Amino acid sequence: MSGELDPNQADAPSDVSSNEVYATPKPVSRFTRWYRSPLFNVIIVGLISFTQPGIWNALNNTGAGGQQEPYLVNGANSLTFGIMVFGCPLFAILSNKFGLKRILMLGTLGYAPYSASLYVNNRYGTEWFVLFGGVTCGIAASALWASEGAIALGYPTVKDRGKFTGIWLGLRELGQLIGSSIQLSLNVKKNQRGKVGYETYLVLIGLQCAGLPLSFLISPPQKVIRPDGTKLEDPTKNKAVLKEFRRAWALLKTRRIFLLLPILIGFNWNGTYLNIYLTKYFSVRSRALGALTSGIAATAANIFWGWFLDLKVFSRPKVAKIAWFSFVTIMLSLFGWQIANQKKYEEIVPKVTLDWDTPGFGRAFASTVLFRFMNESHYMFVYWIIGTFNNDIETLTLSVGIVRSFESFGSAVSFGLGAAHGVSPMANLLTAFVMFVICIPTTSLVVFQVPEHPTEKELLIEESTEDVVASKTTAAPERGVEV
Repeated sequence: MSGELDPNQADAPSDVSSNEVYATPKPVSRFTRWYRSPLFNVIIVGLISFTQPGIWNALNNTGAGGQQEPYLVNGANSLTFGIMVFGCPLFAILSNKFGLKRILMLGTLGYAPYSASLYVNNRYGTEWFVLFGGVTCGIAASALWASEGAIALGYPTVKDRGKFTGIWLGLRELGQLIGSSIQLSLNVKKNQRGKVGYETYLVLIGLQCAGLPLSFLISPPQKVIRPDGTKLEDPTKNKAVLKEFRRAWALLKTRRIFLLLPILIGFNWNGTYLNIYLTKYFSVRSRALGALTSGIAATAANIFWGWFLDLKVFSRPKVAKIAWFSFVTIMLSLFGWQIANQKKYEEIVPKVTLDWDTPGFGRAFASTVLFRFMNESHYMFVYWIIGTFNNDIETLTLSVGIVRSFESFGSAVSFGLGAAHGVSPMANLLTAFVMFVICIPTTSLVVFQVPEHPTEKELLIEESTEDVVASKTTAAPERGVEV
């Protein structure tokens, strides 16, 4: 809204039916501007992500959650992602009804029980708790991913979305860096295969409990103060849940979302294979080192792509093409390298245990680090692509829910395959390779559709005349500040 009173209307009676409200804005302190800024909110979301999926990743990237065998944990992970298939779009819809902050707070409550279940299983051998923890983690992750992704993409302006996505995902990797550093320090003397010490879990569970207090610091969209003065509308106003389901379905049927489904389902299948590979062939301390270096690689990916995707040197369509075809070239090379590694180690008799002082360790280990770099690059790229098409936070929230739903479907199936005792590591690797090849042509078609500027929501989804008028009214830049 305008920050100044129109002198021609100063004495005019108030028009209650008008969408414009003329008033002198309240003075806003520098602290409030920082507290309500997109940057502060994205940093807080990143720190929440650090305490929740960041710690989860730290455990997962040791191979099988730090356990000696991968099957139980892969089964729990499959259960988690199976819940997220339906939970992510559901919580995206509920976010537009009840608010991003409330859903985000719910998303901080289910990760710690899962980590606690790994502790109990590690120390006492209890298995049912791991599956129960997979359920609580699935519900919480559905809420967390639907809300935090919408905040990271929707709060900043489109020109800053690459950097802010990098900050969000980079801080998430801080959880992996700290968690894996703790694991490595506690397991540095274990140069044989096995499971990590149970003390590891106690420290990480403590870190995960910090997520809920942090979530209270998030601002609702309508109170965010952008540097350029534009305001975000309140997505919860006059929202009917059934209408949001229809909007989500209409968004799912758009050509770009449909073409992105293969990469959402198939890109990260190699993650399940990497867990099996680390568990089968590496010592405990090498797996802990793998978790640490994976965090470093992912952080490097977030920093690099956060910078590159917002470059002003190239147009946005050209940036998309350069990034995607670089991905394709590197991933095809990595798969060739890893197939050669897998064939070598599965044929060695007796079974090999790779430790960092073992000859040939570098060849076996380096490919896992590069895979982690590329997997994180994929997250950056997909979220950035979504942000190039959509400009309003309501549609972005639904888009993030759809993205996470299909990513979760792929992860659920891949972890289910990894939990099967009769499926060889090579079969898992070749499946991941085939899934990646399938996504190349469809994602390329989306990349060639990337616009220079995002369109408004009424151009994306069929809405009633009243909704379109309301969208045009609220989409106009407003210079007033409400805190």
